[in-house]
Amino acid sequence: MAFLPTTVKELEQRGWDYVDVIFVSGDAYIDHPSFGCAVICRYLENAGYRVAVLAQPNWKDDLRDFKKMGKPRLCFCVSSGCMDSMVNHYTAAKRKRSDDAYTAGGQAGFRPDRATIVYSNILKQLYPSTPVLIGGIEASMRRLAHYDYWSDCLMPSILLDSKADMLIYGMGEKVVSEVCNKLREGKKIEELTDIRQSAYLCRKPVASPQGWNDTLLPSFEQCRKDKLAQAEAIRLFERHSNKSADERLIQRYEKLGVSVVVNPFDRSYSGEDLDKIYSLPFERKPHPKYAKRGSVPAFEMIKYSVNIHRGCFGGCAFCTIAAHQGKRIISRSPQSILQEIETISKDADFKGYLSDLGGPSANMYMMKGRNEELCRKCVRPSCLFPTLCSNMNNDHKPLLELYSSVRALPYIKKAFVGSGIRYDLFDRSNYFETLCRYHVSGRLKVAPEHSSPKVLKQMRKMSFDSFVDLKKRFDKINDKYALNQQLIPYFISSHPACEMKDMVHLASQTAALGYRLQQVQDFTPTPMTIATETYYTGVDIYTKERVFTEKNPAAKKMQNRIFFWYKPENKNWARGIFKKYGMQFPRH
Repeated sequence: MAFLPTTVKELEQRGWDYVDVIFVSGDAYIDHPSFGCAVICRYLENAGYRVAVLAQPNWKDDLRDFKKMGKPRLCFCVSSGCMDSMVNHYTAAKRKRSDDAYTAGGQAGFRPDRATIVYSNILKQLYPSTPVLIGGIEASMRRLAHYDYWSDCLMPSILLDSKADMLIYGMGEKVVSEVCNKLREGKKIEELTDIRQSAYLCRKPVASPQGWNDTLLPSFEQCRKDKLAQAEAIRLFERHSNKSADERLIQRYEKLGVSVVVNPFDRSYSGEDLDKIYSLPFERKPHPKYAKRGSVPAFEMIKYSVNIHRGCFGGCAFCTIAAHQGKRIISRSPQSILQEIETISKDADFKGYLSDLGGPSANMYMMKGRNEELCRKCVRPSCLFPTLCSNMNNDHKPLLELYSSVRALPYIKKAFVGSGIRYDLFDRSNYFETLCRYHVSGRLKVAPEHSSPKVLKQMRKMSFDSFVDLKKRFDKINDKYALNQQLIPYFISSHPACEMKDMVHLASQTAALGYRLQQVQDFTPTPMTIATETYYTGVDIYTKERVFTEKNPAAKKMQNRIFFWYKPENKNWARGIFKKYGMQFPRH
């Protein structure tokens, strides 16, 4: 095994005088299956393509990084990395972050703001005739007109500003491979209008492939003029994204005379595809060129973790997972998972502890609808909210069997579940007791997010009473097995519908449960989530009813601060706030 080439010298060492695809990434190059760049590049390599990686190129100088490996035979692939570059760079208060978890040494400043746009524009300037494909979370979640928190305005599809030839949304290794196959056959990029999970610009939309239906969204001009039109566009986007039917979404840009066409999701992904991906020859570490600059924090967090599935059907309003990875759960086989664990066990530094055996939601492994035909027609954003869908098979037996198999491995001392769990999925099985007894590293993370019914409704989260019940169960299990473990809940302040009195009530309720927590995050409007569009439009996307959203920076800071009522510097101030809203200040 060897890292994919990143320099001219490494190309020469392989004896290559050309490459087929150059992948430009805003992250450091980490050859591990948790990083999209590595997955796509290894997938293409396995398909017979020569692939090179251009990681964190310098965009400020004479652009020599973009020129050093020349022009690829087929295309450039561009991604900002594992995060939207604006989320990566700025806090919810729009302050510049001083570090970057996806860069060697944790150093900030190695990628530009709006990295996908910057990289793509440079490539189109230098190599105007070479196709540029954009993808990753930044492109995926900006594929249609969307509110951008950092510029505080409605922005067009990233296809327009990036000047890219094609956008591939979601998890794209199979789609990229299909595009490369077509280009290798001699097809022109503008002819590839029937590729699933892709989006492109055109003057006049071509006829829809047989069996596909078209849904016309409000135009960009309509959305910019009328926030209710934008709310409707996002409602249609989510509604059609959740269905399994084949439908294209089309959004017109009247002033430019072009349309953005978003083709249907690729429903062909299977567990076998995931097994194939995880069997590829990853080096499972950062490229050695970073050795002198220090470790990559994001890699250190996941190097001994195992992802067991893709997708999430939770449908949380503030989350990007369903819109990016899909609502359907695609699970790896137990054999594939155990094989990866065996590979991990051979690492010289591995001490027998897996940091995570999980996924987007740790306990959705192998879950699906009992009648999948009903799922194909369903437009519910969530299979869990307001109640668990009666068609959902939420049997935890396959996951419990997997846990048991992992515990039996001689080289595993502990396999922790570090991903968040959905406790609204627990059935009558002994899943929770097994989890607490064998797979908690001392702290179990859960996400009730809030206590206010009106806020939870906007979030699409279960009642806070469910968390209270969970804590009681957790404490009983701890007592039963003499465990000294903590249940760590996560909360969000300033989410749409959340007022100051709601945060005071949340602080009071958590204090009554004995908590002095630090896990509260100020709501950050990330592109194209339902909560973000509610924040922008001021209405519930589905009912069009008005929804209060706190936008005043000082008031947002107060919402976050009241959660820390117990800190000495906050106590006098917090007492006054509790009194204002008629609540007793916590005694402990």
